[in-house]
Amino acid sequence: MKIGFDIDDTLINLREHAFHLYNKKLGKQIDIALFYQLKRVEIHELFGLDEDEGHVMWNSLMEEIYFTDCPVFEGAIDFIRKLEKEGHSIFYITSRPKTYCEKTRQWMKNRGFPVIDEHFYCGMKDHEKMEIIQKLNLDVYFDDKPAVLETLTDSNTKVYVKHQSYNGHVPFPRVYDWKNFKLE
Repeated sequence: MKIGFDIDDTLINLREHAFHLYNKKLGKQIDIALFYQLKRVEIHELFGLDEDEGHVMWNSLMEEIYFTDCPVFEGAIDFIRKLEKEGHSIFYITSRPKTYCEKTRQWMKNRGFPVIDEHFYCGMKDHEKMEIIQKLNLDVYFDDKPAVLETLTDSNTKVYVKHQSYNGHVPFPRVYDWKNFKLE
């Protein structure tokens, strides 16, 4: 099978990592429980930032958010390695900016993800992911973001949602943790 994965908040815990960086950079101690209640992907409101301020904050920390010690979700690497060992083709499709494509690919390899350079796609808008998924004719795809997932409702691709507080309304089978997940 051809199996695709989003990276941020699907395989790695990027938003929570960013939350901790925001707390540190802004000298705040916002309770993590509030983070787990967010109904939006964006985290800036927890820190009293409006949309523009949130955008500026994210962009100012992007390198640090993306390439420091952001944790991989437990079991994610083992799950993908198992799929690869079984003979499945693994694809990564991320909306990270094109300027970070090579660095992201190398970061993934350094963490132990099995990455084939030609199977790594980045730099597209969320809605453009659907075009890549269709072009690749993926059998299975995993993502967390409602804006992406909702474009795939009529797709022939089997879609799974990596559960997050902001995507509870999305009607696809869920991955709550990679360690215990079984592909159907």
